[in-house]
Amino acid sequence: MNERRIGGLVVTSGDRVIGIFTERDVLIRVVAAGRPPGETLVESVMTTPMACCRRDTPLAECRAVMTNKRIRHLPVVEEGKLYGIISAGDILAGEVADQRETIEYLHEYLYGHR
Repeated sequence: MNERRIGGLVVTSGDRVIGIFTERDVLIRVVAAGRPPGETLVESVMTTPMACCRRDTPLAECRAVMTNKRIRHLPVVEEGKLYGIISAGDILAGEVADQRETIEYLHEYLYGHR
């Protein structure tokens, strides 16, 4: 995870999602608990059950779940199958793009085309 700069991994068994393993899990359930990292199995320290969303979940709802649960990764899961993962950075990038578009619209409204 560190080498690839990944903050969280979805854990599967076959095609079924069974949990998520994040930097927070490493810190709290491995390091702080004094477990040897090289000997600790992911299944014993992963977060399960985990928060997730569906493909048709509005981004505003995803943001609310992530904010309320204080998480940075939200797997997209339907019928146990993983379709993707939304990160807090994805949500922020979408909001920035929306705000940029609104600013441009308002600028054109007030000052006309450039």
